[in-house]
Amino acid sequence: MSRLTTIAALFALTLSTGAVVAQGMSGSQSMGTRAGQTPSYLAHAGLEQRLGHVLPMDSQWTDETGKSGALSQWFDKKPVVMAEMYFRCAILCPQVLHGMAIALPKTKMSPGKDFDVLVFSIDPMDKPSDAIGEKREFLHQAGWDNDPEAAASVHFLTGPEDSITAVTAGTGFHYVRVQGPDGKMDQFAHSSVILFATPEGKVSKYLAGINYPDRDVRLALLEASQHKISNPVDLLILYCCNYVPSTGRYTVSVERVLGLAGMASIGVLVMMMYLLGKKPKSLRT
Repeated sequence: MSRLTTIAALFALTLSTGAVVAQGMSGSQSMGTRAGQTPSYLAHAGLEQRLGHVLPMDSQWTDETGKSGALSQWFDKKPVVMAEMYFRCAILCPQVLHGMAIALPKTKMSPGKDFDVLVFSIDPMDKPSDAIGEKREFLHQAGWDNDPEAAASVHFLTGPEDSITAVTAGTGFHYVRVQGPDGKMDQFAHSSVILFATPEGKVSKYLAGINYPDRDVRLALLEASQHKISNPVDLLILYCCNYVPSTGRYTVSVERVLGLAGMASIGVLVMMMYLLGKKPKSLRT
């Protein structure tokens, strides 16, 4: 099983508090929570990567300002970084948002100019008023408190059940409603991941976990933009790296690096042969 599809199981096991887990893992034997055993219900809370799938752009959402409309309204001519969470989550969701907020500024790209950010709530009970504080905290963690362009490019969206289902199905983001500490089925088990989409709304990359290397985030944004925000150095790095869907990470392609080194060596050799073959001026007739 890939890293992306087992994240939910990992976080549930590590956050266990014995009788109840705040993220939704209860002490019920029917949930399969015996020591050393992965809860059976988490099998339905994994991630199914749907690279190239177009998001449901006609699904209806409302942002933190109260603006409502089709999802397409929040897509322009820039790539989009996305996360799926719920606002009452006390443990995993804040870590995902923190990881994204820390990584994005390190890419040296500008929100509003180079990319936009969309955070979807998977809980139909969440409201725009709940999203206000979540956005404020995200902007603070990213260091964008006093950046109007950043504030205008970051949106926390809430929507009805059918819109949530449409987006999560489109991204392959599976989740399971589970019991909270009070016994109510009002919490969710889900994966930790951020996603990237093209300006047209096509899912392009997934990065797993709660810590996202700024190099990986930059490369994912570069690819999602169809290289429109690239420079020669970016293109070189992108050529030397491969995206591995099973791990949700970029890795260095040794074969490509060696290929470039070989081409450079041949170029140097040809230049040396050319220079050595030239006659000194003193010997020319």
